[in-house]
Amino acid sequence: MKNSTAENSTAETSTAETSTTETSTTETSTAQSPLNVTVVIGSNRHGRFGPVVADWLLERVRERDDLVVDVVDVADVTLPTTMEPAPHTAGPVSAKLAAADAFVVLTPEYNHSFPAALKNLIDWHFTEWQAKPVALVSYGGVSGGLRATEHLRQVFAELHAVTVRDTVSFHNAAASFGPGGRLKDPAGPDAAAKTMLDQLVWWARALQEAKRRSPYGG
Repeated sequence: MKNSTAENSTAETSTAETSTTETSTTETSTAQSPLNVTVVIGSNRHGRFGPVVADWLLERVRERDDLVVDVVDVADVTLPTTMEPAPHTAGPVSAKLAAADAFVVLTPEYNHSFPAALKNLIDWHFTEWQAKPVALVSYGGVSGGLRATEHLRQVFAELHAVTVRDTVSFHNAAASFGPGGRLKDPAGPDAAAKTMLDQLVWWARALQEAKRRSPYGG
């Protein structure tokens, strides 16, 4: 009887260890799956420079194995500023934002802030942003759009999103890109983008794990 009891105890311990190992392996595998990142192009102004910067940004995102990219361009989105709900209004855009694990928001600077179309897109949504990280890329004149990014930090904080510390900004953006939309000197921006995206991935994985352990109730 003693031997039988010991064998049962050993078998139970082995089963528990196997279960723990399988659970740990599953969690690790899930944690290392590519993250869904949505790039938001934040200007719809006639003659906008945004697509030039966006092409560079999307190249930086797509060359990474840990990110799968989708795009929301405010120029392709029609959302009334009255916030009047309609069945067809925000559906496809909302679905893209909801599916994202993280965001990169590209913004110009207009009159010391970011565009109205971008604010309208943000304001139409709430839970889609919650407990997710947001990276910020800006472009403009002398300021490089940095005042716009600082305003966006305040807005996203109110929406329970986390903006990452490092940004990429293009000062005198039109002069930074040559024919064909290629950066004249890509070393600095490319390095800054890597740092920013590394931080975005860290925050996205950390928040995913936190939400698995305890759903966010903000």
